Amino acid sequence: MSFALDCGTESGADAIPAPMSTLPPQVRSLLKSVFGYDDFRPGQAEAIGAILDGGPVLAIMPTGSGKSMCYQLPALVQGGLTLVVSPLIALMRDQTQQMRALGVAAATLNSSATEEESTATWKAIRAGELRLLYVSPERLAMDGLVSALSKFDVRRIAIDEAHCVSQWGHDFRPEYRDIRRAVDNLGGVQTIAFTATADAATRADIVERLFARPPQVFLHSFDRPNIDLKFVAKDQPRRQISDFLSRRRGQSGIVYSASRKGTESLAAYLADQGHEAVPYHAGLELATRNRHQDRFLGEDGVVVVATVAFGMGVNKPDVRFVAHADMPASVEAYYQEIGRAGRDGLPADTLTLYGVEDMALRRRQVDEKDVSPERRQIEHARLGALLGLCEAVECRRQTLLRYFGEASEPCGRCDVCRGDVALYDGRIDAQKALSAVWRTGQRFGAGYLADLLTGAASEALRRNGHDALKTFGVGQDRSKRAWASVFRQLFAVGALDYASQEHGGFALTEKGEDILRGKQDIRLRAESERPRRRERASGGTEGPELAEAETALMLKLKALRRDLARGEGVAAFMVFPDRTLLEMVAKRPQTLDELGRVHGVGARKLGQYGESFIAALNDG
Repeated sequence: MSFALDCGTESGADAIPAPMSTLPPQVRSLLKSVFGYDDFRPGQAEAIGAILDGGPVLAIMPTGSGKSMCYQLPALVQGGLTLVVSPLIALMRDQTQQMRALGVAAATLNSSATEEESTATWKAIRAGELRLLYVSPERLAMDGLVSALSKFDVRRIAIDEAHCVSQWGHDFRPEYRDIRRAVDNLGGVQTIAFTATADAATRADIVERLFARPPQVFLHSFDRPNIDLKFVAKDQPRRQISDFLSRRRGQSGIVYSASRKGTESLAAYLADQGHEAVPYHAGLELATRNRHQDRFLGEDGVVVVATVAFGMGVNKPDVRFVAHADMPASVEAYYQEIGRAGRDGLPADTLTLYGVEDMALRRRQVDEKDVSPERRQIEHARLGALLGLCEAVECRRQTLLRYFGEASEPCGRCDVCRGDVALYDGRIDAQKALSAVWRTGQRFGAGYLADLLTGAASEALRRNGHDALKTFGVGQDRSKRAWASVFRQLFAVGALDYASQEHGGFALTEKGEDILRGKQDIRLRAESERPRRRERASGGTEGPELAEAETALMLKLKALRRDLARGEGVAAFMVFPDRTLLEMVAKRPQTLDELGRVHGVGARKLGQYGESFIAALNDG
């Protein structure tokens, strides 16, 4: 489902369905012959039609929905040069390689390009041969580039990751503010912009900053139904992550950590546990970062443990899982990061760990920002939405989509819908916990208060005389772990705050006082008193379950793909993605003509790799 919006429309719920442009026959012909696809993904045809009509377009489409196709196809259909503004060199490099592998004339101008490469790029531009030119916003702003490009047939400027232009976006980059000036200096060429995450405030900011006139706005459904959503409170997080990975050996995935030090220590721990794990963060040497990223792109079963510096520039379709070892920075960041899994449409898993320390850190970061009171209020509201997602008491996907203004029914597939999360009337437990905070002077943390409630007379409790309080031992029916969960949830819903940023400890908020006095009800998530049952293993390295013979053939095709990719110095998925290999296994094509009808096999790749894969299939 997609919508065409007035730029003033605040929500997809108020949108008018997009008019379906009649696409020239050449569009579908190129879709099949170049890309190997029989049909468009949802939302692509409408956006491409509007772009071919020549007007300004803003498309908000989830990661994995094929945003790049929306400017790649028009570039082939209408000719001329499409200038693509992209935030990262790695992303530009990968997309250029992908286009060239399909026989599309594409190049990039960036600081990593050699003099010979830049000379060849300009030669292709002057000859009118180049269709896609990828540049960073910083390179676009450099003296002379726009002036030089204005002498040639620049048809449009496509802005990827457009949310970076907005101060409300989670990846704000000031350099994006200069793109509008470049558009003007190119004679007001058609402007099209794309992003996967933009709430109403961010959309309005993108429209104001990038477009000279109101664009047609396509707001695609934010739902990624192939991605399983799961949140778990931290409880020996390194072990939790390792257990999650153990059930997904042989799969490619990303594990996000909040700090550079955390990525390195967690990667080392996971490697010791037998996982193919490598760290990635901006502080590593460039050669090390490139080596680790190339391994991730080129090999199966490699796990990158990274800060958020990794991901936006990675266009790998067969990432089977994304895990967060620490709570994400925001709902937008969470959505963007999990969106790197399952871009091929096959099943993918997520796991997000969170704890009260994460919550406190994020609140402190908001409070310490040098921003206006209005902005701080918005940031606190966004943090509240994230905490609500972590401690959701209804369908996780429904909660996530509601944040982006999209109504949905319960998905039936997230951890809450599956019944992994039990809920109960938490008024009494909340009042016990809040009373413990109040009676001890609002200065102690969860561990101390859990000892108090369970009646564990620690030396500190006796020294402070708190073993004589009425609340001492009133919670003996629950474990310390269960009480820690209660305190974390009360913190998440805003009933508790930290008494001191320096020393920690809990203090009641106005909402906490209302709950304590019985003026407000609360439902809590039940913490199991038994060890959690082991999670069912996911469906193997290829997504769906395969029979033994099919698995053997799939591994054979992957090995062939790996060898071909290494020989050409490209990522394995640039030969063929997993989805294409799976269809080969299912259909067992015996001739080149039959192989050409497989999803993702275009004319260029059929001629380049067809004989090799037919031979492997006939031997299989």
